[in-house]
Order: sequence, then structure tokens, then C-alpha cells
Amino acid sequence: MKSTKIKLIIATVLMLTVTAFIKPNKPALHTIGDSTVRNSNKETWGWGTPIASLFDTTKIHVENNAMAGRSTRTYLSEGRWDKVLETLKPGDFVTMQFGHNDGSEPDTTKAGRRGVLKGTGEETKVLTWPDGKVETVHTYGWYLRKFVRETKAKGATPIVVSMIPRNEFRNGKVLRADQDFGKWAAEVAKQENAYFVDLNKITGDKYEAMGPEKVKAFFPGDHTHTNLEGAKVNAQSVVEGIKKLKGCKLKNYLL
Repeated sequence: MKSTKIKLIIATVLMLTVTAFIKPNKPALHTIGDSTVRNSNKETWGWGTPIASLFDTTKIHVENNAMAGRSTRTYLSEGRWDKVLETLKPGDFVTMQFGHNDGSEPDTTKAGRRGVLKGTGEETKVLTWPDGKVETVHTYGWYLRKFVRETKAKGATPIVVSMIPRNEFRNGKVLRADQDFGKWAAEVAKQENAYFVDLNKITGDKYEAMGPEKVKAFFPGDHTHTNLEGAKVNAQSVVEGIKKLKGCKLKNYLL
């Protein structure tokens, strides 16, 4: 009897010791998008890099899976989305922000290889590449819906993010994407019952409050790509949007 009790105590101690050394499987936040989310981190930066410092990374893993120059179409066709999808697990989160590279007429030329059809419908365009490969191009909304639905199917949480505004002012007002890509992103989020952060509006409002001269300092080379300080502004804007999402558990991991 005494021997049995000793064995049970030893087994319990061993189990607790082993459990103490097993690292919990932390949830992950994956960011997908274009160069405004991930850039060279030299002269120009995307907001997906500095946003990690706004989360408690002892409790959540933040991984920037965006890639410069990509549209929704090429992010999918190059297999980048498949790689993210393979790693997704229940409890993870995915922010998706595209639009800057999606606007060209979709074709097989260098200029059109990234372009998508406008809107959120089911229209398609079939392209035949010089090597004989056939590609069916969809609308911007179709690609976003695919990302959202496949994220949910993995038990992860999709968060659609509208594209950051460019450094373009007209009569003191920032040009917005609320009639095209920003609007379509919001529509998809609503249709799919997904969370939506209107980064275009949040950052656009900040830029207007700052004024053209101050905002110009964030853009060292063109009207699209920010330096680190500009990326930090956008990262903070994303966090502000996340904080307003009712029921979104990603808020629990913010510092």
C-alpha cells in the first residue's frame, strides 16, 4: 500500500515536471499583403514589421507574410497563400491588406500580370500565357473571399484591412479608396461576417490632421512607400482599428 502511494507521488511529480517544460502552442498573427505591409526595412518599411512591438510576443507569435509587389491575384498564384494556409491552426489570426497592386487591367503583360477584375462579383477573365498555361482571373473581392473563407476553415480568425492611403492630397484632403478597393474590402468583410479595419480611413484622417508637409516626411521616395516612422503610424492605426472590433480576441494580446 505504502509502495503504491510512493509510486503515485513520483508519477505525479514527474508529470508536473514534464508539463512545466512543455512550451504552450502560442497563437500566431499572420499579416499578408504587399510592400506597404512588408518592405525592405532599409529606407522603406511596411507596417507589418513594427506592429509586432505592439503585441505581447510572449503570448502570441507575429509573422509578417506579406511580400512587396504582390496583388491578391499574384499572392495566390505564386503559392504564397498556400504556404500561410499550411501553417494556420485554430486560434490564429490573419490580417489581409491588398489593393495597391491590383488596379491594372489583368493580362499576361508585365503591367497586367498583377491586375484583377474590379469589384466583388463572380466575373472572370480567362488568360492564356505564352507557355500555354491558362489562368482564370477573378475580381478583387473573389480573392479576398477565398482568403477569408479558407482562414475560417482552419479555425483561424480573418481580419480584412483596407489599403493605407497614398501621400496624395487634393485641397487639403487625402485621396481615399472608399469608392474602390477600400469599399470592396469592406463589402467582402460584411458579406463574409469577418472583422474589418478601415485602415484607409483611420490613417487618412491622421494624415489630414497632420497636414501635407508633415506627412511628406514619411515618404522618402514616392507617394506609396513609407519610412519606419510612417510604418509605425500605420501600425498604430491598425491596432486602433483592432481595439474597436467587438468580440475580436486579438485584442487580448495587445500590450
